[in-house]
Amino acid sequence: MSRSRRARVKRTALKLLQWGLALGAFYYVARGIDWRAAADQLAGLDPLVVGAILAVTAAEFGTRFSMWHVLLNARGETPLSTTVRVDLVIKFINHVVPSKASGHSVAPLVVRHYTGADWSEAVTVSGLNTGLYAALYGAVALVGVGLFAPRLDPGLAVVIALSTALYLVAGGLVLLAGRRLELAGRLVGRLEGALARVPYIGGRLSGVAGALPSFTAESAGVFRDLSSRPSVVVPYALGWIGTLAVCPGVRVWLLLTALGGSFSPALLLPVVLVTAYSVTVLPLTPGGVGVAEASATLVLVALGVAPELVGVVVLVDRTLGVYLPALVGWLPMARLDLADLLAGAETPAQASDDA
Repeated sequence: MSRSRRARVKRTALKLLQWGLALGAFYYVARGIDWRAAADQLAGLDPLVVGAILAVTAAEFGTRFSMWHVLLNARGETPLSTTVRVDLVIKFINHVVPSKASGHSVAPLVVRHYTGADWSEAVTVSGLNTGLYAALYGAVALVGVGLFAPRLDPGLAVVIALSTALYLVAGGLVLLAGRRLELAGRLVGRLEGALARVPYIGGRLSGVAGALPSFTAESAGVFRDLSSRPSVVVPYALGWIGTLAVCPGVRVWLLLTALGGSFSPALLLPVVLVTAYSVTVLPLTPGGVGVAEASATLVLVALGVAPELVGVVVLVDRTLGVYLPALVGWLPMARLDLADLLAGAETPAQASDDA
């Protein structure tokens, strides 16, 4: 068997393994649900509660789009429709490839396609999005680890701590790379080597660590400028908090209380969810599908949520907050030829030379 064929077989086997793990995780969540009772409960929800859940979900779409909008507008006026397409296409890609790192690494191509920006600007904006997103996620998840890890199963706590560490390291490296290219390059090389030694998933982890933006001196200068502007960083952070913490937290609280459950203190639900869903950064399944639901179920049960309710609540939350945007992202994605987009990509160095 040729080397290329062995590589294809290995990639296919890995994909099958990942989807098998995703299905197994979904089964773990689904087996604890009384589907008939759950359907009756959901059908019997107060219309006001349903309206509130839909309103929160609509607000979540708005805050999600605001994150890209503030970054794209920092370099030039960008129509909201363009921002929406960029966000939704990347969201779609995040759920058909092994981990969120892949969606972020293709982001410069998507930004360049829709905005017409040169490669330097596309890398800058996409890199800043990756760095801020990961740093914010890691910081909030770290708070959750500190608050809740003692109450979790040790194995689950270790996985969540590893996910949190990856977010913090990735975010820190991207932000550092945008400011000090040489130092970031050395650190990435060492990190990839260290992660590669992790049993079973070391190769995948080192791949995540290596999926960082390739800044040129020009793009790094623009990055330093944008990342130093409060008018960029603060609105982005507020959009992130709304999208990843506040809106999911309110939606889960509405569902739980409407179904007769509770979580105390309710104000910590946003932190709990960010922490529980942090496993999506690990390259275990495409876009964290399945493992995120299983992780959130285990975390919420450990923190006192009724086991008979938690599976339904988590699945509804993930459907509205993650799978619905990804599904909607198929619409603009269907108009793109991803193969041509990737094949026609220039490296940052090539783009710089052409300029």
